[in-house]
Amino acid sequence: MLRPPKSAAAVGASLLVRAPRLRATEVGASTVHTAWIGLGANLGDAPAALAAAVQALGMLPGTQLQRCSRLYRSAPVDAGGPDYYNAVAQLQTTLAPLALLQALQAIEQAAGRERPYRNAPRTLDLDVLLWGEERIDLPQLTVPHPRLYERAFVLLPLAELRPCWASAAQLQAVAAQRIECLGAWDGLA
Repeated sequence: MLRPPKSAAAVGASLLVRAPRLRATEVGASTVHTAWIGLGANLGDAPAALAAAVQALGMLPGTQLQRCSRLYRSAPVDAGGPDYYNAVAQLQTTLAPLALLQALQAIEQAAGRERPYRNAPRTLDLDVLLWGEERIDLPQLTVPHPRLYERAFVLLPLAELRPCWASAAQLQAVAAQRIECLGAWDGLA
């Protein structure tokens, strides 16, 4: 079983310290949504970064981590650099979609994420993949994620948590992409 370094908890705590405070209008206490978040990283200690990000997700206001897929290692798609480590987390949240996106971007930034060019290697990448059964089409956010069905590193971990979102034909379409399941994380799967 893959175990993140002991420093992951400290990294997670530091990510939360820098997360933005959300206004009351960004948290709808009466409406709970299920969101699936794609996690990826290929710079630095990527497994530790993902473990810290999962901890930070579970500590967002109005948010509860439900479960997390196993950890995967995959070749970059449409990008260069070292292999990526990937997973998908399922959340219950009262945050509005754009408030969750803002919180994810703050976690990425706290982890040292830079965006020098499209598909650049990254210390942490967090994407809203699904928002319940809803479709969202805004300039800042499109859900389902527009490339969800093109990437094995999203489909395979998502299929663990939500099998109905990945048909056999969709999984076959990404079968040529190099990906390896590394197993469950302690306390996350």
